[in-house]
Amino acid sequence: MQAIGIATNRPVIGISQKFTVHAAFLLLYPGFFFYQTLLGLGIIGAYLGGYFTLVALLLLPPLALTFIAAVKRNKDYLSGMDVWIAIFVFYYFSILAVNLFAGADPIIVERYTQSMIFCFETYVIFRIIDLENKRLIWITALSLLVMSVITYYFSIGGFFFLQALGEAKDPDNLATYQGFARSYIYTYIVMIAVTRRMATRYLSYAIGACALFLNGARSEFSAVLFLIPVVELYYAKHRLYAISVLVFIVGLAAGGIEQITSMLPDNRILQLLDLSHSTSAVAREHLSQNAIRTISENPIFGDFASYPDGHYAHNVLCAWVDFGLFGVVFFLSLLLAHAAWLFFNGFFAKARSPYFVLAWSFICITILWALTAKNMPDMSVGAAMGAFARYGYRKKCRLER
Repeated sequence: MQAIGIATNRPVIGISQKFTVHAAFLLLYPGFFFYQTLLGLGIIGAYLGGYFTLVALLLLPPLALTFIAAVKRNKDYLSGMDVWIAIFVFYYFSILAVNLFAGADPIIVERYTQSMIFCFETYVIFRIIDLENKRLIWITALSLLVMSVITYYFSIGGFFFLQALGEAKDPDNLATYQGFARSYIYTYIVMIAVTRRMATRYLSYAIGACALFLNGARSEFSAVLFLIPVVELYYAKHRLYAISVLVFIVGLAAGGIEQITSMLPDNRILQLLDLSHSTSAVAREHLSQNAIRTISENPIFGDFASYPDGHYAHNVLCAWVDFGLFGVVFFLSLLLAHAAWLFFNGFFAKARSPYFVLAWSFICITILWALTAKNMPDMSVGAAMGAFARYGYRKKCRLER
């Protein structure tokens, strides 16, 4: 028994590996936001292009080596999730390779290849991230605060849109509001995971929701609102009381909608109140119908890249069209099975864990986005599975109770 305990508690990740992972997180998310802000304000040129893809490719070798080093250091570090992710990546890359040689649109193949690379990198980052590292948390908190201030300060007419300033030296490389929102919400989720005090969490909810409201990214804004009950019901000692507080806050917010609408009539978030007036929502509905038509004609194997680039269903139906029935079932099984495991093995635990909150938050919003907003696999899949594996490993080592 003593030998087992010693092996279990032996450090798996060295300081250099943690530094690599933490640097990768900060570069990909806050780093992207700040680079694009400087680009949008005309302070710098597009020295790194659009930044994210280039930096992600540069980080691929060190992140891969970091994970390999962790496994070599302690073979017990490998988990079932690592195997499932390897199968997932292998299957999807096989489909991409077959269709590329069969003459599929190389642009769509390239888009999926980038998405799978992003999934792998976010998997490694959140598989190894140390939420007890005070330096990481302080830098992340400061980054989130500065990102919020930038969003508030440079909003024009209730909308954060740096392209409207017309200051960018290379406007073609300037990110849309969606790129800024992606950086914001990944940083935000890490901070919510480590925030124990209820008052501080509610302040963070307010700051995050306001920033993403001004940003105009409806998927990320919806995710922030969705996470409030998801996280609060986990932390609540008396869940009925927590539900009552949440219902009161929702009622209070609903009462102010009319005033907000009159003040910011053109804000994209307000289109959520009536999607029939949203050209984006109408277009996405049309694309989903096209995907359903394709699936009905090819239910088993789908029909890879049977649409012009960019005209994919912005939900999990896209995975069915491009990767077939097995691909979509495998993908959904990864999410739903591990969401159920987290719920029954961690949600009701007495001790509250930031690693659980991280995994639970990412899995919940990935399911939300898969049903409503984003083509899959999105990089949030890698983040969700990596955070799950991190929490599962800590449970295995009895670091979580």
